[in-house]
Formats: sequence, structure tokens, C-alpha cells
Amino acid sequence: MRFGERGLSPLPLARVPASLRGVSLPYKIATLLYCFNEQDEVLLLERAQEPNRGLWSPPGGKLHTDTGESPYACACREADEELELKLNATDLHLTGLVSEHGYAGQAHWLMFLFEVRPKLQSLPPIHREGRFAFFAAGALESLNLPQTDRETIWPLFWQHRGGFFAAHCHCHQDGRNDWTMEEAIPPAPKSGQTFAKLNL
Repeated sequence: MRFGERGLSPLPLARVPASLRGVSLPYKIATLLYCFNEQDEVLLLERAQEPNRGLWSPPGGKLHTDTGESPYACACREADEELELKLNATDLHLTGLVSEHGYAGQAHWLMFLFEVRPKLQSLPPIHREGRFAFFAAGALESLNLPQTDRETIWPLFWQHRGGFFAAHCHCHQDGRNDWTMEEAIPPAPKSGQTFAKLNL
């Protein structure tokens, strides 16, 4: 079984952690790029800067909200800046929408998870944000990943790749995370292919 290919129990409606009630935190919006090569290995960045410094995550970056930038435009700009990859909106598939309440007790996040349709032919050069590497899906289990990525975001991405999901997480300061599934659209089966039903 590949990392993340497992059924998820129903995600309950989460309550606001008492430690964060009445606390005003910044709200940040970001895009993440899920890029693959011809071997269907995923491109990850070992981050050299915060957030998630020293952890492996998909490349991407924060939306320029002051200029009214759209999530698709942000994803294309980040692909150019970090990967030296020229993309158009039609090169992207929005696989997931993830919101995190009180991540690390520092901020609320809204993240647009885009799969990049064109396959990468080579590894991008080292960037000031960190170094890149390709990994097979099964290798992710042994990597140093952000907690929310490991426990829920990657499993949801693999399950809904080609479809769509929206999920919300309340992050507790003691490390617990309460997840709520808000929408799920399964991928369309390929010709002659069927999928086992997953409990979401």
C-alpha cells in the first residue's frame, strides 16, 4: 500500500480550541504545487526557511493579496520563480482546498493545492527556499514532513488526485489536530478502471 492510500474515518465537526478563542492571528493564503516527473515521482522541497524549515513539502508560496492576485496566477508565478517553469492556468488542476486554524499557534492558513499537469523533465536547480528532490509515493513515509501533511493532507491528496476535496483543520497547541471534511469529489475512473470505496 502506498503512503496515504488508506481509508479515513469520518472527520467530525471541530470546535475552536480554548487556547485560541478570542486570539487574533494573521490569515495567510498560499498555493502549493504538486509536480510529477515521467515516473510519477512527486517533487518536494526541503525548506530552508520558515514556515516548516527543514521539512519536506511541495513548492509554492503566499498569494499577493495586496494586488488582488488569483490563486491560479499565484501558482503560475511561484512555478516561474521557484521551478523556472512557465505555466498557464490550464496547466493546473485544483485538487484540494485546505484551511488550518491556528497552525503552530502562529497563523491561520488557506492553501490551494494544485497538481501541475505537464510532467517535469529534470530536477529544478537549488533555490533560496531550499533544495528539490523527486520521491516515489512510498518514500514519503520515511521523510520529515509537516505533521498535518503526514497525517491527513497527503492521504487526502492521493485519494482525490484527479478529483477535488476541501478540508478544515483546527490545530491545538498540544499538537492535536481536529479535521473536518467539507467537500469531496472522487476522481473520474479511467476507462475500464474501478475504485474501491473509501470511508471519508
